[in-house]
Amino acid sequence: MNPTDFLTSAYGVRIPRIIYGTAWKKDSTAALVEQAVGLGFRGIDTACQPKHYNEAGVGDGVAACLHNGLDRSELYLQSKFTSLSGQDPLQVPYDPKAGLGEQVAQSFQTSLKNLQTPYLDCLVLHSPLASYPHTLEVWQAMERIFHSGAVKQLGISNCYDLQLFELLYKDAKIKPAVIQNRFYAETGYDRAIRDFCREQRIIYQSFWTLTANPNVLGNPTLQALAAKYRCHAAQIFFRFLIHIDIIPLTGTTSESHMREDLAIFDFELTADECDAIEVLL
Repeated sequence: MNPTDFLTSAYGVRIPRIIYGTAWKKDSTAALVEQAVGLGFRGIDTACQPKHYNEAGVGDGVAACLHNGLDRSELYLQSKFTSLSGQDPLQVPYDPKAGLGEQVAQSFQTSLKNLQTPYLDCLVLHSPLASYPHTLEVWQAMERIFHSGAVKQLGISNCYDLQLFELLYKDAKIKPAVIQNRFYAETGYDRAIRDFCREQRIIYQSFWTLTANPNVLGNPTLQALAAKYRCHAAQIFFRFLIHIDIIPLTGTTSESHMREDLAIFDFELTADECDAIEVLL
């Protein structure tokens, strides 16, 4: 990836404009991560949640890339703390009887061990907890990790309530640098949250970007642009998101799709073309 293929967060962290997501890869995780990085991906998203992620497999894939000459500083590694409500009771990666702060600390140490790295580029709260005081307690535990120097920035995921997000931003000493949400019509494509992100220099990451938007991908506007640029509608959509400073996650297991996802940096849409896509959201 070229220098222009990154965004810089409010904390000075360079984030690739497209990130490889590792959920549901199971035993194929290590090989897929190694393949994705080998093809050119420089951002990897995972979670300390054995229910849906093989975080140790991500670490093995990254280790193989580092063994082949890649420097750790060239990679953006992002993992998550997942509260008990999102964990498989039989595979909780921390002491479920510990206090919230200790759960966060234990989960983070597990992530470092799994990923075979001394630090993370971003630690994300996988989703708000059932009560705001508990959400803030977890965030403050994440802030302690930030102050230790073991993580460069913090973020939150699956947060669709603007008032909650604004409250967390107000109360947090270390402000969220990123938010990662499903990007789909049911939430109005998070328009209000994305406006707040622009005001506060928070980077918006999208997931479920293709799966949840078949109507957008099949729209004549995207189909015509795909024909013009001799690519697929998915590439047009990803390229559009990059134009408006959204970082999409892609979890493809196909080598050809990985190559196509990275090829979105080979062309640019015009302002008029971006406007034509914007009205679909």
